[in-house]
Parts: sequence; C-alpha cells; structure tokens
Amino acid sequence: MTAIKLTTRRIEKVWGRHKLSPWFPDAPADGEPVGEIWYEMPGVPADAPELLVKFLFTSEKLSIQVHPDDAAAQAAGYPRGKDEAWVVLDVEPHATIGLGLTRQSTREELRAGALDGSIEQLVDWRPAKAGDVIYSPAGTVHALGPGLAIVEIQQNVDLTYRLYDYGRPRELHLDEGIAVSDPEPFTRVDTPRDLGEGRTQLVDGPAFRLERWQGVSDRFIDGPVWLVALTGHGTIGGGAYGPGEVWYSDGGALYEPDEPTELLVAYPRIAAASGSAVTG
Repeated sequence: MTAIKLTTRRIEKVWGRHKLSPWFPDAPADGEPVGEIWYEMPGVPADAPELLVKFLFTSEKLSIQVHPDDAAAQAAGYPRGKDEAWVVLDVEPHATIGLGLTRQSTREELRAGALDGSIEQLVDWRPAKAGDVIYSPAGTVHALGPGLAIVEIQQNVDLTYRLYDYGRPRELHLDEGIAVSDPEPFTRVDTPRDLGEGRTQLVDGPAFRLERWQGVSDRFIDGPVWLVALTGHGTIGGGAYGPGEVWYSDGGALYEPDEPTELLVAYPRIAAASGSAVTG
C-alpha cells in the first residue's frame, strides 16, 4: 500500500451544522446538518484499521457519554475500546468541552444524575479555544458543547454509551455506560514536547501517539501512520495532498511538501499477544 488517500463520508447529526468551511464545502441550507466527516480506508473492512480520523462540527451540545476500554469492549463483542483525542481548530464565543466530573462521585450518584438531568451540572464544562489538544481515555465521562470545529483521532470502533441526551428521543445506555465510567474529575495533562525539525509531540497515550508537523521538509514516513493535512500542499508517496485530506501510510512513503504545511500525525500502539508494540 505504502500511502493512500482516505475517502470521506458525511454523517448527519441533530447537533451538527451547515457551515463546514474552510475545510469542506458547506452543507446545503435546506439539507440536514452535518456533524461528522469520517475518513475511511477503501478496500478494507471498516473495523480493521486501528485508528479512525473524523472532523466534528457542533451547533448544539452532544450527549453526555462514555466509551469502554479494550477489555470491556471486547467482552461486549467489539474489536477494541475507544480512547480519543481532540484538536480544536476553531471555536465560537463561550464554546465549552465537558470533561470528567466536578468532584469525586459514585456510580450510583452518576446514574441518579443521568436519570434526573443533574448530570449536566456534575460534568466539568471547560472553556475551549483554538489550538487546544485533549487526550480523553476510555472511561472519561465527556461531552462537546456547541460552536466547535474539531479533528478527532480515536481508536477505530463505533461504540458510544449515552448517559444523558437533553431530552432528545435517542437511546440511552445507562447500564453499560455507568459500568465503564470513571466517576471522577479529569486530571490528565499532556505537555507538548519538541522533537526537533518541526515536529511536536502533542499527546502520548496508551492507544496512540499524536504529533503536529509544521515546516517539516522532505522525509520518509515510518508507519503505520495517519496524516491529517490542515494546511499546505505537496505529495505523500507520489500522490498530491491538500487541506482537509487524510492519508495513511504503512511505511516507506516519501513526504514532500511544496509549501509550508501543518499536519497532524497519529501513530497507533498495536496490541499483540506478547505485549504492546509502539509503532512510529
């Protein structure tokens, strides 16, 4: 494979929006709002790749939700759990992200809050600004607020347990969600680390590592790796890339920017029977 451009799929959401520029053409004004744009690898089963990249666009609060870790997800018949990271591209005034709880709680309190709506006040809503990077491990109770444009990098599984949805007529998953939740404040801190030559490590999580490349010159890419082009043009493995595109390389592809480019670069940690191998 060496390098391949991933295809896009638009996902309509009640909390999405019509304005998707400058990354994509806007959704038709008379159509449904778009909340997510997924990047998929053509020619392979949908759940085969370790990671999934999405762009998210919000005009309302997303449900308060949680994701299981690998062990809980596999026990439920899924290939893996779901850690995720968000890179905030743009915000409207007063945009927030709900991340963990405001205080140590119990699962019984969390369930009661989900049933009576007080969970909305229990979640720790934090101001969001462009450039924020958050790694959210499985088990973190979280929600995205309105007015956000975000790149999400996640373990590749379509598995979300909704705890509360503001009265929308969608299914909740209280038994499963409460069981896998960490009912506590979110305390994880990721400090960016300069790797030299225009590379910055943004997060180093148990499921994947994420870097930002700015002004990186020609180089061969170690793989497997996902590359998210935010700005600039050039070639990856001989194919032309541009803003809003995501490429996958299994290693050995030559990255050649034609102009200053900003990329997000994600390396998975692939679990094996003998342990975990960090790739990249």
